[in-house]
Amino acid sequence: MVTQLQSPDKSNIIYPDDNGEPMSDNTEQFRLIVWIKENLELLFANDPNVFVAGDLLWYPVEGNNKLCQAPDVMVVFGIPKGYRGSYKQWNEDKISPQVVFEIWSPGNRPAPMIKKFKFYERYGVEEYYLYDRQTLELTGWQRVEEELEAIEQIDGWISPRLGVRFGLSETGLEMFGPSGEPFVSFVELAQLRQQAEARAQEAEALLEQERSRSQALESRLREMGIDPNQL
Repeated sequence: MVTQLQSPDKSNIIYPDDNGEPMSDNTEQFRLIVWIKENLELLFANDPNVFVAGDLLWYPVEGNNKLCQAPDVMVVFGIPKGYRGSYKQWNEDKISPQVVFEIWSPGNRPAPMIKKFKFYERYGVEEYYLYDRQTLELTGWQRVEEELEAIEQIDGWISPRLGVRFGLSETGLEMFGPSGEPFVSFVELAQLRQQAEARAQEAEALLEQERSRSQALESRLREMGIDPNQL
């Protein structure tokens, strides 16, 4: 008699939202992750079908809760924004993240990073960017058929999917939106808003001064028996 083993019911498999690993090893890595993620959120804020996430577990294959990665930042085109505890690809029209970012930290080791690369290559990532803050080096790969091939000239490279331009300077990684606007931190964004509000208030004050002078002049002309509307 042959006994047939029953495959486990996929609906009963639990896909954890946490893999027990920290989001970052240091403040600089965390800053860069947030900087990239939040600026991409802002860039695609008006497109309801671009999903941006940071440190979110991605499960590409239903039935396998051991096969997963949590990119520092990932961007998915073609699915709606919204809350997710993890990214289960079979529930997302089977769309894999097209763009992935990783920030190298002192705690990273070559073997796990190679494993990540192979994962992203196998499961459909179109663009993969790896930045090392210590060496100020940015490495990028773009999908060519079934493989991720290295981008030869990354400084000045424009992401086909994001429309973002990458730059490297003495201070590190720079990123620019399609219109040339630089990526900024939350603090810098708040400062720019405060400056814009201050300029608007100054312009309003100058306009009010001009109104007052105009009204005073009209009053003076009327006292002299002159209709200012006839001038």
